Amino acid sequence: MSLQLVWFRSDLRTHDNRALAAAAAKGPVIGVFLPSAAQWQAHGHGAGKIDFWARGVSALQEALRGLNIPLLQRDINAFEHAPDTLLALAREYGAQTLHFNQEYPLNERRRDDAVLAAFAGAGIAAHGHHDAVAFAPGELLTGKGDYYGVFTPFAKAWHRRISAERLALDDAPPAQAPLGIQADASGEKALENTPEPHRWPAGEDAAADQLARFLRFRGRYYNAQRDFPAVSGTSELSPYLALGMISHRQCLQAVMSENNGQLAEGDAGLGTWVNELVWREFYQHVAAGFPRVCRHQPFKDSTRALEWRDDEAGFTAWCEGRTGYPLVDAAMRQLVTTGWMHNRLRMVAAMFLAKHLLIDWRRGEAFFMRHLIDGEFGANNGGWQWAASTGTDAAPYFRIFNPTTQSTRFDPDTAFIARWVPELAPLTPKARHAPPAAERSLLGYPQPIVEHKAARQRALDAFKALP
Repeated sequence: MSLQLVWFRSDLRTHDNRALAAAAAKGPVIGVFLPSAAQWQAHGHGAGKIDFWARGVSALQEALRGLNIPLLQRDINAFEHAPDTLLALAREYGAQTLHFNQEYPLNERRRDDAVLAAFAGAGIAAHGHHDAVAFAPGELLTGKGDYYGVFTPFAKAWHRRISAERLALDDAPPAQAPLGIQADASGEKALENTPEPHRWPAGEDAAADQLARFLRFRGRYYNAQRDFPAVSGTSELSPYLALGMISHRQCLQAVMSENNGQLAEGDAGLGTWVNELVWREFYQHVAAGFPRVCRHQPFKDSTRALEWRDDEAGFTAWCEGRTGYPLVDAAMRQLVTTGWMHNRLRMVAAMFLAKHLLIDWRRGEAFFMRHLIDGEFGANNGGWQWAASTGTDAAPYFRIFNPTTQSTRFDPDTAFIARWVPELAPLTPKARHAPPAAERSLLGYPQPIVEHKAARQRALDAFKALP
């Protein structure tokens, strides 16, 4: 009997899991999950994400139980303890091989390299599988042999080289004979300050249901509706993708089933959504190819010298949804209350902090990560650096969203604003975009903390002053 050890991390599913499928093909499987609370907190994950993670592990454990695969849990607190803990488990149960799916931010890669080295030193096989991406970092390179730093050529290369083999799905393994090993008690527990903990049911069944609903009711309208926060026009699959409760392959295969076997062509809504999945992969390649972004550094070296403002009052007002710009405030209140923010609003809120207030984007990146249930390094860092004009494919420094214009364009009847800034509900829809000063005072809503035209010029001057 060649016992296989599968280390689950942000791949909490039994279907289409490369590491699990490879292990089950070689012998009976034992699963392991290593809660790392101190490390997660150091990486900025907040209560909502950690709660969702715990519920996802519980759902995974139940799915594995049906396959007679025990899931062991060992709390390691920090990544540095992973090699010794996994080696001890392999020796305790006589496992011949360790399998896991690769993760690409710097600390995760260092952890995984240390595990591979420890197992090699102990004479036990260990394999890292590329599961979260269609192309392993380093497979898609520019003509000069470099990692792509711009999305469009990366996406063209991705679509040109994608194949049926790369998108093939792995079935969940069949039930194995019981091993007589008792699974550990679930790590799920109630956490304080968890926003709407059960808005997002955890597990691969919930993820599959969400995907099916999106494709059935909204997928073909995605291109037209995705920018309007009052409309349920996005997939809302990001939390499930972030923790691997569904794979990108499952999503892409489902799209092809709806789109006559096509990804980039055919229906415009589905094609646009596919591009969002490719963006997610692009940011994984950026994390691997340009590790400076994992060290709190801007992708563009020229922006290192940018003089950010020290404005605690402004930062607090932004965090609490009290900037005096209704769409920005609605977005921030949605985030803090629900643990999620509409993608268009992530751009608006991030650009307001980085450009209108000229506050260091890293402070906003950390705030988002602390509150987002779908917070993951690649997408969060990439989005913030785009908004701040410091990153890959970044918005030109002179692109500065006018929050009021964004409001009139993407929340035209102010239904979203009325929901999240209820003090403005008594006003007419038109007045909610930019309430008059007198009305603000009567309704207890703040005056704008900065004037758009002056703030825009201040940001332009700061960027022009760079060497």
